[in-house]
Order: sequence, then structure tokens, then C-alpha cells
Amino acid sequence: MTKLKLGALSDDEPVKVTVELPAPVDRELIAYAKTLERETGQTIQDPAKLIAQMVDGFMATGRGFAKLRRPYSGPCRIPGQKEGHRCV
Repeated sequence: MTKLKLGALSDDEPVKVTVELPAPVDRELIAYAKTLERETGQTIQDPAKLIAQMVDGFMATGRGFAKLRRPYSGPCRIPGQKEGHRCV
């Protein structure tokens, strides 16, 4: 069985966002929703609901994004701090 990147949809409080998709992307989203329905047995009324989970997965696996989100822990440049002191 093929492993899809998305699983069952979570039931969270939504935030409304309007996005325009190119027609080919919309067709692929609909095809992905149909495939996900077959694989999970879950009915997907609105394929657009997959977008949030797809974006979340994209950000969660972006190594560059994760690296930039980590707090800086390099040497401090604060006057009066001892040499080698690390900022957290």
C-alpha cells in the first residue's frame, strides 16, 4: 500500500483564509482527496480542507525553516557580559 503524506484530518478550530489556486493544482488537490478517501475510508467533503494539513506538513519538514525558528544560542554581544557567555 502506498503511504500518503497526509492522514486523517484533525478536528481543530479553523481560521478562515482565502487562497486562489491554479486550475491544475485544484485538479491535483481533488485527485489527492479521492485517493486519501480510498486509503483512509474517511469521506472528504471539501478537498480544500487538506490545504492546511499540507502546509503544516511542509513547514514541519522544512529544515531551513526549523533552523531559522530556533532561538539564537551563540555568544552574547552584551556589554559587561563575560567572554563565552551564551545567549538563550
